[in-house]
Amino acid sequence: MAKEEEKQSKPQDKGKGKAVEDKQTNGVNGTKAAGKDGDKKADHDLPPDQLNEEDQKLKDELDMLVERLTESDKSLYKPALEAIKTSIKTSTSSMTAVPKPLKFLRPHYEKLCQAYESWPAGDDKDSLSDTLSVLGMTYSDDEDRRDTLKFRLLSKHSDFGSWGHEYMRHLALEIGQEYQKRLDDEQDVEDLAQLTRSLVPYFLSHNAEADAVDILSELEMIEEIKQYVDKDTYARVCLYMVSMVPLLTYPDNDRFVRTAHDIYLQYEQLTQAMSLAIRLNDADLIRSDFASTSDKALRRQLAFILGRQRICLDFSEFEAEDPELQDCLNNTKLPEHFKSLAKELNVLDPKVPEDIYKSHLESSRTAGLTNTDSARHNLASAFVNAFVNAGFGDDKLMLVEGGVKQSWVWKVKEDGMTSTAASAGMLMLWDVEMGLDKIDAYTYVPEDQIKAGAYLAMGIMNSGVRLDSDPTMALLGDLEGKSVAVKVASIMGLGLAYAGSNNEDLLELLLPLVTDTSLDMQISAMAALSLGFIFVGNAQSDVSEAIIQTFLDEDRNKQLKDKWTRFMTLGLALLYFGQQEEVDVVLETLKVIEHPMSKPASVLAEICAWTGTGAVLKLQQLLHICNDHIEEKEDKDGEDTDADKNDDTAEDKRDVSGDQLVQSYAVIGLSLVAMGEDVGQEMVLRQFGHLMHYGEPNIRRAVPLAMGLISPSNPQMKVYDTLSRYSHDNDLDVAVNAIFAMGMLGAGTNNARLAQLLRQLASYYHRDAGVLFMVRVAQGLVHMGKGTLSINPFHTDRTVLSRVASAGLLTVAISLIEDPKKFILGDNHYLLYYLVTAMHPRFLITLDEELKPLQVNVRVGQAVDVVGQAGRPKTITGWQTQSTPVLLGYGERAELEDEEWRCLSNVMEGICILRKNPEWQKP
Repeated sequence: MAKEEEKQSKPQDKGKGKAVEDKQTNGVNGTKAAGKDGDKKADHDLPPDQLNEEDQKLKDELDMLVERLTESDKSLYKPALEAIKTSIKTSTSSMTAVPKPLKFLRPHYEKLCQAYESWPAGDDKDSLSDTLSVLGMTYSDDEDRRDTLKFRLLSKHSDFGSWGHEYMRHLALEIGQEYQKRLDDEQDVEDLAQLTRSLVPYFLSHNAEADAVDILSELEMIEEIKQYVDKDTYARVCLYMVSMVPLLTYPDNDRFVRTAHDIYLQYEQLTQAMSLAIRLNDADLIRSDFASTSDKALRRQLAFILGRQRICLDFSEFEAEDPELQDCLNNTKLPEHFKSLAKELNVLDPKVPEDIYKSHLESSRTAGLTNTDSARHNLASAFVNAFVNAGFGDDKLMLVEGGVKQSWVWKVKEDGMTSTAASAGMLMLWDVEMGLDKIDAYTYVPEDQIKAGAYLAMGIMNSGVRLDSDPTMALLGDLEGKSVAVKVASIMGLGLAYAGSNNEDLLELLLPLVTDTSLDMQISAMAALSLGFIFVGNAQSDVSEAIIQTFLDEDRNKQLKDKWTRFMTLGLALLYFGQQEEVDVVLETLKVIEHPMSKPASVLAEICAWTGTGAVLKLQQLLHICNDHIEEKEDKDGEDTDADKNDDTAEDKRDVSGDQLVQSYAVIGLSLVAMGEDVGQEMVLRQFGHLMHYGEPNIRRAVPLAMGLISPSNPQMKVYDTLSRYSHDNDLDVAVNAIFAMGMLGAGTNNARLAQLLRQLASYYHRDAGVLFMVRVAQGLVHMGKGTLSINPFHTDRTVLSRVASAGLLTVAISLIEDPKKFILGDNHYLLYYLVTAMHPRFLITLDEELKPLQVNVRVGQAVDVVGQAGRPKTITGWQTQSTPVLLGYGERAELEDEEWRCLSNVMEGICILRKNPEWQKP
């Protein structure tokens, strides 16, 4: 039939051009009826003999019905309207074509509108406006005509859902447009809100949850969705809402998360609600969620989730009924679970650095040269040994039988002793009770550097784990009469051990060190940084005031040019981590301070506040900073006299160094802001290519680090291939940072391709001790924890960002910016240990309700995004069945094989408690 129509309509196209007006005839869905049906245009304007019999009959019938509506006999109105409605509702045509009744009625539209104006109010008039609302869809190509909405508001008929889905979507579209227009003109929008409230139940009952959320979002009434969802629709609605959050601006993103949280709470999905409360960083909400259940096993599961995010809460009120609850929260059983995984994977035996270097695979020409027994090489081996055997509590270099005397510590020079002794803390990671004895031996050695290393080791070992006895505070908190090296190590240790704990006791210990102008800048800066870690994302006012006061202090002004100042500004920035708009107060304060470090400080604070949000406006702002050319500022007053020039050079140089730091921070900021959202990541990676081509040296040095930060422990081929190119750059600082970024990218993955690239780099740089040192460190990172650890800051199915982990990654990146020789390749290589805050086993451990290990079969496969998909789609693809405990790679998801057990957590990751399913019967 369609072909017949096409043939018939072709002669019309050639000469007459009669159907020009009707080319714009719109489809039901508001799109022009073109494409396949382009040839069918203007059926209703064709001469009668060119319509087929069936269509002609329909057209005549509709023309007659419209005639009746324009006559004076009112008794004909109702049956005529009913007949027109029935005709429209029962018409069947292809999806792309406009339904025939709408085509044939379109020429009569204006006539019907006039009839509507002339009719008296009543049921017939309502019925006509109902019909006109549907016919109005064919005029939707005219932006200012919103007839569908206009006649819908005039009609009193409430059963308009019977017009079908396409009509409802069209109506929603016009409501959104009208709402924006009325907002701009400051008019009342209550009638639109009322109409929307009748649309939402229709959408929800017809599997169109996304449309319901979108229209409520557009009218800024998303909170109202709570009253429309039911047990069948809430899960899909919440999934869609949470997946929209990265695409929204503040404060809408917050409102969406809160609304989804409340819905989950309403349907007793506590683990989902808890992960959203964590995302909101709302301590009161977390506490109330926790208290809202009396189920002992579920409480323990919630405690594990909080422990993973390193949130420290006092649960003493629940301790009477469940003494083990605090253990779950404090991660005290973490070493035990980690070793059970190692046993399962058969990787308990310690490895030595040579197992990682595999020198026999390096090119034969340089095979002997890269392993020369120098202090620098031995120091690199200490780091590699620490990363590879991290958390296993056993190695062949440090924790050896002969005790400290036989230890590797004596094979390095003075400045290396601190890092080497501290590596013992990595080996004993999380195992505080066992570790204290082993590390304590190092504190009785006369060398100050080794003592410093031992104190730092205690802090490292304690990272993310809390004990009631709190031995770390007792050992590291006493700073009286200690040397600068030991003080700095103790302060850094406290920062690592109590990161994210908001422990008020540390304020009185560390705050005076920040403000005391007589102290060495290194001590003050490290104290500020440790406070930033302890109160990360908490906007602690005492700390921020103390740091800003230090910037204002006249006595400090000379000291603030010190290289350590960047860590003081970082300490300030970390306080506002994830605070979004709340950071504006500090930014205003920093604008007032006239000091070259105030601008870098404000950029850093803004980056931290928006980390992981994917905020597009922030990304644009940071790109603008990267586009500035700085050299022009050096000669700002035109022609100076020579004497002036001599006076000013120092001044200008300093300004420039501040501005260069701002740009370097902006580059790092691009990756931090975009890291939580896939499309943003793609775009930012593309921008990095441009920055490497056209950027200044300071920008080019920061780009590789930013590339490492955007996907830590997630070795994407396109990223490490690019980094591999940068690792041969003419600028050695770019090369060093690219090598470190390769280490971050593959951290804990044992990625064979990365390991091979790093071996080639070891041969290539065998003459340059500094770069070779970084190659070794990167090799250690790739094999971190023998392939069982991850430093990716996202967890819980990549939805929750760990503030503590991000802070650690950012600190190491900032110590390498501009010139890696300042810190990591100089004397302060121990700053690499800030990575420990991000290290976590990438395992799935299953326990029963009594917290005893439980072996069950799980399917592990690539996670599939099921947002908005119809039916019950599979959430993983390409799975393999394994028995727990299992390792999970980046982007992998696990689910139980059968229904025998139920997982109390909504995401199978980390430590999960299983409960026996009472309804299950063995097949």
